Amino acid sequence: MLFFKISVPATLLVVGLLSPAHADTVTEWNTIALNAGTAARQTPVGQTPAQQARNLAMVHLAMFDALNSIEPRYTPYRMQSNVPKTTSREVAASVAAHYLVVRLYAAQAKDADAALKESIALVPEGPDKAQGVRLGEEIAAAMLEERKTDGSAVPDTYRPHGAAGAYVPTVLTASWNWGLVKPFAMKSGHQFRPDAPYALASAEWAKDLNEVKTMGAKIGSGRTDEQTDIAKFWEQTGAGSFNQMVEQIAAAKKLGILDNARLYALAYLATADAFIAIFDAKYTYNFWRPLTAIRNADTDGNAATELDAAWMPFITTPMHPEYPCAHCIAQSSAAAVLKSAFGDAMPITIIMTSPTAPGVTRKFDRLSDYTAEIINARIYDGVHYRASGEVGVEMGRKIGEHVLQNYLKPLN
Repeated sequence: MLFFKISVPATLLVVGLLSPAHADTVTEWNTIALNAGTAARQTPVGQTPAQQARNLAMVHLAMFDALNSIEPRYTPYRMQSNVPKTTSREVAASVAAHYLVVRLYAAQAKDADAALKESIALVPEGPDKAQGVRLGEEIAAAMLEERKTDGSAVPDTYRPHGAAGAYVPTVLTASWNWGLVKPFAMKSGHQFRPDAPYALASAEWAKDLNEVKTMGAKIGSGRTDEQTDIAKFWEQTGAGSFNQMVEQIAAAKKLGILDNARLYALAYLATADAFIAIFDAKYTYNFWRPLTAIRNADTDGNAATELDAAWMPFITTPMHPEYPCAHCIAQSSAAAVLKSAFGDAMPITIIMTSPTAPGVTRKFDRLSDYTAEIINARIYDGVHYRASGEVGVEMGRKIGEHVLQNYLKPLN
């Protein structure tokens, strides 16, 4: 178990005294929750990236509210308990995270139990430890109760439609009702809904379609070897596409435990709402994917497009509408949080890996380069148009800024 030296950061707005607890307690439980979600996504029932983002937001917000109760320096997310300042921070954060992980991911309870035991083993028995246990459980239980009726467990009743008696593809779409889930920070799923996608008769549509037709083709594309690596790299979905960025920056800044918890909570608060916003927009506009559009380009009424009935995208097309780009909004919302705290130029070079591109690494010195690459990547993948990526990035920026302006704000 590695712990980073704790120091006073100069960049997180308001910073108090150093905490005797390890800042990396938060990172350790982030990894535990992230791994539990990854394991759940690999089960037959599976878990969507949107569900994973919701659960991670719950875990991090509970840890933050527990720690902020002991050392109140920010507005709480939902709850602030009046507890002695001697309450064990490490115990409170660990217990809050554990409480939620074992209930959100029951199959991972054994591993989470072992992690909790290890996390608090060095904390001496006594009233401060006991108070940490009570505080962590209280905050986490309130979080779980609040989210019980958030709409995330509504059954999938999507109805594939077509003329009566006519065959339609029978693989169901993904996350069709997620836009109706209760947001964590937004007023509604449609608060940041963008304008409709471009008209099919427009020059912009023809330009974007022809770009993805060339650059996103499975066979005979215009991609370079590096661009193909980028396409494979960003085939990964879910928290893995932005968690490494948050984790490495947090470690580099050597944040105290409360500021570390706040950074993670803000990032996951923003990304959880980003998934709600994106699926609201996707199923509102129901815009066709490149696979459909290119094979039916003779129906779009645009003389500058031409059908290719055999065209295939580089990767398998996700099972939900195209507009806007989900990867782009999720990563941009996390980047907006980080940019507000640290600026566009990052304190270290971020080195990222991906399970979908073994051996490939991507390096970023600026957050704007990070968000720009995902727009290009989804074009190289053959699953998105450029305008969709740009709109997704803008939505993510707005959501990230909304979160920062309204939640977990410094008290002084």
